[in-house]
Amino acid sequence: MSVGHQQFLNLYSQAALWKPSCPLLAAQFLVMPMSNKELSAIQCSTIAAAKSTASFSNSEDLSADLGERNDDDYATISSGKAAKGSGTTARGRRLLKVREEKRKREYERLHNYPAWAKVLEDACKHDTELRAVLGDSIGNPELMRKRIEERVRTKGRNFQKSKTGSVLAFKVSFRDFNPLDSYIWFELYGSPSDRDVNLLGSVIQAWYVMGRLGAFNSSNLQLGGSSMEFDPLYDEGKGFNVMPSSFHDISNVEFQDNWARVWVDLGTADFFAIDVLLNCLTVLSSEYIGIQQVVFGGNGMGDWEEGMTNSDDGYKYFEI
Repeated sequence: MSVGHQQFLNLYSQAALWKPSCPLLAAQFLVMPMSNKELSAIQCSTIAAAKSTASFSNSEDLSADLGERNDDDYATISSGKAAKGSGTTARGRRLLKVREEKRKREYERLHNYPAWAKVLEDACKHDTELRAVLGDSIGNPELMRKRIEERVRTKGRNFQKSKTGSVLAFKVSFRDFNPLDSYIWFELYGSPSDRDVNLLGSVIQAWYVMGRLGAFNSSNLQLGGSSMEFDPLYDEGKGFNVMPSSFHDISNVEFQDNWARVWVDLGTADFFAIDVLLNCLTVLSSEYIGIQQVVFGGNGMGDWEEGMTNSDDGYKYFEI
């Protein structure tokens, strides 16, 4: 190999790193004087090097062009498989976040879940009424607490007891009772729930409505002593002309702690209205509420505080 050929190969090996000037440098060496055989070998090598350099340059240009595009275009040009499996896509990040949140919830449920909530969940498996009370709140301790508090407030503390009254008869007493201006007091076994307030208030309201309409009039008791074995006779004229007998006025039924009271003006109604009321209260006490005693007349029974009308202090009322 001649000296010129050797110099060309050395310069060509260096020129392979100079992409912009490689084809031009190779062309300059082609015009150098040398033998035909050397010229033929150099031409072949030069052409191959030029093609390789051009291909390498085009490849880098394509890579630079792809780098300027957004991530979605690059994922489309490439196979797309790397984007799905890499975990760096938006979908992958969302799935990772969901799994992490689920793991945290499961950890909190196992380690920070209140013991009382677990007891309630276990009890729901065997108690259909409790399960109906909790409903879709199972798994959410705060919502479960609210459901239980609402149940206790409206229906009392005992979930399973079907009969919520008292098996003991209540005591009845009179303390200077004035039928035209007196209170009737009711002592319960505990602070009444909303349900208890509605029940006792509804009984008093029904009693007052009947008295207001003249139901308690002993002057017109035509059928009280009659036998139903034969068709009895009723004198409508007598019933129409009898002197009216009706309640005059009544207050709302008020509650403080375990005491309730109602002010009454029985008007011209007969005293057997009290018998009717006590008959109603007897069944109400044994089946639903539980009454310790009923007092006709008197003032300041128990710990009753006049003027206390704040519900936060245990005051409730039923509007007649």
